[in-house]
Amino acid sequence: MNKVIMIGRLTRDPEVSSSASGTAFARFSIAVDRRFKREGEPDADFFNCTSFGKQAEFVERYLKKGTKVVVTGRIQNDNYTNKEGQKVYSVRIMVEEIEFAESKNASSDGGSYNSGSSSQGSNGGGNDFMNIPDGLVEELPFS
Repeated sequence: MNKVIMIGRLTRDPEVSSSASGTAFARFSIAVDRRFKREGEPDADFFNCTSFGKQAEFVERYLKKGTKVVVTGRIQNDNYTNKEGQKVYSVRIMVEEIEFAESKNASSDGGSYNSGSSSQGSNGGGNDFMNIPDGLVEELPFS
């Protein structure tokens, strides 16, 4: 089985083209944070991705540098011989599914979640739960 699921941010705007048969394809790369970070090692890994057809049109229309996405797909060898005759080994993620990993507001806010300006929905404590007014707790069926 060849299946990969990654969450990362686009490192640049996607490049979209069409094949000779007219099928759209989009190429982009994502930076995926490493779970464990060791001193002197990179904090993230970078993966080249390709999507086709309607999915490529979605990528072109809605994704840009910095967008956080969930990518599901398969790993494919992308090896070639360069001009100097040396074999270059790399992999490419062939995207089967792609979706947003955060809201539009969160991505435009530098990646942090913004629950809005409603005083009822914000408690100022840094989490996303609503304060329950005094006296209401006794009326709640699950308290």
